[in-house]
Amino acid sequence: MPRSFHELRERLLRAGVAPRHVRRYLAELSDHLADLTAEEERTGRGRADAEAAALARLGGVDELAKAMTERRQLQSWCARAPWAMFSVAPLLFLAGAYFVACSILWSGWKIFLPGADNPFGAHIGGPVYGIENIYFQTGRMIYFGAPVLVGWGLALMAARQRLKAVWPAAGLVLVAWMGATARVHAIRPAAHGAGGQVSMSFFTLGPSAQQSMIGFLLILSLAVLPYVIWRLRTRFFST
Repeated sequence: MPRSFHELRERLLRAGVAPRHVRRYLAELSDHLADLTAEEERTGRGRADAEAAALARLGGVDELAKAMTERRQLQSWCARAPWAMFSVAPLLFLAGAYFVACSILWSGWKIFLPGADNPFGAHIGGPVYGIENIYFQTGRMIYFGAPVLVGWGLALMAARQRLKAVWPAAGLVLVAWMGATARVHAIRPAAHGAGGQVSMSFFTLGPSAQQSMIGFLLILSLAVLPYVIWRLRTRFFST
């Protein structure tokens, strides 16, 4: 791919054009450039001269970028509504993951521990590879891993779209805050034979404020890693 195409790709991504449209546009330009180069070679030019002439006929980076950036329908949602993509959407994804974790906890309580007052720790004495332990540990893995995974998704999306740090940072802070303050509550009603209830609360520090702050910093530091690595890699290779 010519160097000008790399510059064009970066300019389009920074302008908010969705990556899928950028890939398709560059593929079309590459095919067109190959055709133009073949035409120039048939006139007797060498390979390098033919490609240079074909690039000149294709147009400059400014002209090629303008053809895409002026079409708003080609912009990604990260550029159209960053407030939604980096605040509302990640919290909804995280809430969905917590719903799955709570469903696993509740169903495991009902299936494996019907007589227990709560589902916390009663299964630990079982075999490590027993289905009961694996079932509950799957829920725990989702509960503890979801904030980091959602944060990684945000960081990779921001890197893919070449976004500045403002919106990704805001989203990562919200995800880390929600993850650090997430608390699971399991209550067995007093009525005989009634099933237990599992619920969650968010964004309240409660009595363990210090623990929440430590969790917030831990989640944030892990979630931000892909974005930091991308920024360092970009700076290193651009110099």
